[in-house]
Amino acid sequence: MVTISNPFSWQKLPHQLMLEIAAREKSLRKSHGFSQAELAKRSGVSLGSLKRFELTGEISLDSLLKLAFTLKCLNEFEHLFPKNETPSTLDDLFT
Repeated sequence: MVTISNPFSWQKLPHQLMLEIAAREKSLRKSHGFSQAELAKRSGVSLGSLKRFELTGEISLDSLLKLAFTLKCLNEFEHLFPKNETPSTLDDLFT
């Protein structure tokens, strides 16, 4: 996989964020005292998927949510794509 970086942007690229999330999951897994095999078994995620995730950051959303649930951080996903409660235009009221 080719990683393109943008030295002129403060915003992280998707691949950078994927690797950071994988590193955080790995650290959390270790702090819970789980081996990869144990976390895979407890979460229902295949060991191969877990290993690939920790190495490359690539994982399905379903598997990521299962890992988050097992590591007791599923609620963090509640903050992803927050709802816009206040309509910004009249058109927003009717769509």
